[in-house]
This record gives sequence, C-alpha cells and structure tokens, in this order.
Amino acid sequence: MTVIFILLEILLAYLLGSIPSAVWIGKLLYGIDVRKHGSGNAGATNVIRVLGYKAGIPVMLVDVFKGWLAVQIATWLPVPGLSSDMIIYVKIGLALAAVLGHVFPVYAGFRGGKGVGTIAGAGISIFPLAILVALVIFILVLVVTHYVSLSSILASLAFPLVVYFIVGERNPGLIALSVLVAVFIPATHHKNIRRLLKGEERKFDFRRKKVSQDNLN
Repeated sequence: MTVIFILLEILLAYLLGSIPSAVWIGKLLYGIDVRKHGSGNAGATNVIRVLGYKAGIPVMLVDVFKGWLAVQIATWLPVPGLSSDMIIYVKIGLALAAVLGHVFPVYAGFRGGKGVGTIAGAGISIFPLAILVALVIFILVLVVTHYVSLSSILASLAFPLVVYFIVGERNPGLIALSVLVAVFIPATHHKNIRRLLKGEERKFDFRRKKVSQDNLN
C-alpha cells in the first residue's frame, strides 16, 4: 500500500505540473496559442513577449505555485511509516513529476514549457535559501544582458554550488537533484544556446506591456 500511495502522489504531482497556464490563458483570454508565436515556448517569458505582462505574470505565478504545491503533497498527505530520509526522496519524486508535467503536459498535447518556473516553485519548498540565491543570480544576469535564457542557464549552473557550499546540504538525493537542475535547464535551452552563440537570441524587452501585432506574425 505504501508504494501505491507514493505512486498516486507522484501522479497527482504530474497532473498539477501539467496545468498549461500559458496555453490556457492565451487561448481563453486572447484566442492565441502562444506556442505558435514568439519563441514557440509555452512559458511565462514567451507569454510576456507575445501578450504582455498582464498575461505573463499570472502565468509565471501559476507555474511557480504548481511546483511548490506538488512538493507540498508530501507534507499535506503524508505516507504513513516513512522515515525523514524517505520523505525527502518522495519530495524529490514529486518535484521531478511536476517538472515533467510542465514540459510534457497531458492537458496540452504534451507540448509545454521549459520548466524553469516550476523548478523554482519546487525548489522554494525544498531549498528556499538556494532558490533565493539563484534568483539573485538570475536577476543580475538578466539586468546586465537582457537574455532570459542566459540568466536561466547561469543560475541553474550555479545552483548545485549554492546548495553544497552556501546552504551546506549533504543529503545525497538533494545534491543529486541540484545537479540534475544544472543539467536539465541548459538541456531544455539547447536551441537558445545555439542562438546565443550565433548572436541571434532575442533580448528581453522590460517595457513590454501589451500585445504586439509584430509578435503575432
């Protein structure tokens, strides 16, 4: 029964992660599938680029919240008889399931986003201090370069270093999870990396406020 309970929790985390906020908000409020415009990514950055902050900020908040909520399942629906170490591994499984749901959402034809917001939400629940430091790195790189992709990549690469050296985490599972983040985010940004190397990556426009017809063409 314990294994079945854990699997049901992981399934629930996947379904939460699968909520395609970018797709639903774009279609319901604007009649637009953001995956067909801008970068083609179903994430907050592309929503801001295509539809503006009014649409993009709610998408960002939902993506972060669902990652946090997925991990909280382990706290709110505890599996009886698990040790504290096992609970940590359950939380890791829930985090991975939520991110997998975001990238391959069952509600949106398995075409989702890159998982940065959902990873951040899960991280807030598991290592809040490390996420705060990574967020500072992200913001600093973004302000200097205006590249969201580069900011995400550098913050993710720094993440395991922050977890180990600043937070002082020594749990093997959590260290492995932080390393996975450093591998996963650059991997999902492989197209962005190619564009960065070619000098073709689009910079983020902080002044974007409303839908731009240019971005819909």
